[in-house]
Amino acid sequence: MKKPLNWFILLALIIATVLIVRHDGATWYTNQGQVFGTFYKISYQHNRDIQPLVEARLHDVDNSLSPFNPHSVITSINTNESQQTDSLFRIVYRKASDVYDITHGAFDITVAPLVNAWGFGFRSAPTVTRELIDSLRTFVGMDKTRLRGTLIEKDDARTLFDCSAIAKGFGSDCVAALFDSLGIRNYMVEIGGEVVVKGVNSRGNNWRIGVNKPTEDSLVITNELDTVLTLTDCAMATSGNYRNFYYRDGQRFAHTIDPRTGYPVQHSVLSATVIAPTCMEADALATSIMVLGLDSARIVLASLPHVSAYLIVGDGPEETRSVTIP
Repeated sequence: MKKPLNWFILLALIIATVLIVRHDGATWYTNQGQVFGTFYKISYQHNRDIQPLVEARLHDVDNSLSPFNPHSVITSINTNESQQTDSLFRIVYRKASDVYDITHGAFDITVAPLVNAWGFGFRSAPTVTRELIDSLRTFVGMDKTRLRGTLIEKDDARTLFDCSAIAKGFGSDCVAALFDSLGIRNYMVEIGGEVVVKGVNSRGNNWRIGVNKPTEDSLVITNELDTVLTLTDCAMATSGNYRNFYYRDGQRFAHTIDPRTGYPVQHSVLSATVIAPTCMEADALATSIMVLGLDSARIVLASLPHVSAYLIVGDGPEETRSVTIP
């Protein structure tokens, strides 16, 4: 009776060894391309190159959420040609609504008219005056919109949606979901700096993701790192005011607009990196922190035990420090 049992164990070990070799021998692929007006880079371990599937998934997101795409769902809603949404828009809208509530309006995907007014959006910017900002604020606010079934309703037809502060993170989540559905266990997805990681890298270690120093660099010439975070099975997004800005009449205007006031933010937080279960949430919260500032961000993040943040704060013209929450 012992001999058959030993042969059974030996056969099981041989099969297990073959499976392990096949898994460990899977090829690492790196795909790169352009999407959402930025670049993506993905690395994954699989038995074949699936870049066409990745780009098809990203194309779906672009067709739903890109205001630069004249045929997208969000464009049809913004131009009042249709109230009809798709499943991707609804997922993003619901998460954006949650973050809007949590941050008391600091995150708002209807901020588009204000972003446009200050010259950072998808339409030409008029001359900015207090009267203009006050008039735009009358139809900015997610509380002036609602989702009823598959239709989006707006109290004012002039309300515009701009998902740029959440769409890249959502796109990264969509690619990660594709990988999960294919049984890919080791991967890194990065779209414009918004990252999802799972498993290990090609060296068998957890993923190491850099956080740039907030150097005033609108041309993206320098990429000096402030720190490197070691991560796995999570998402990370970073928002900052150190690259997208301009000067007018000697005053610096950064691209983060406070939807509650209508004006670009002016406070000490230079960069906010958020780690969360999904990149969509991390993306939205990173932008929120840039609007909220340090003290208010601490309060909001205290209510989110599943989220952590790495902030770079400016204490003077040449002085910065890092703050980790919690």
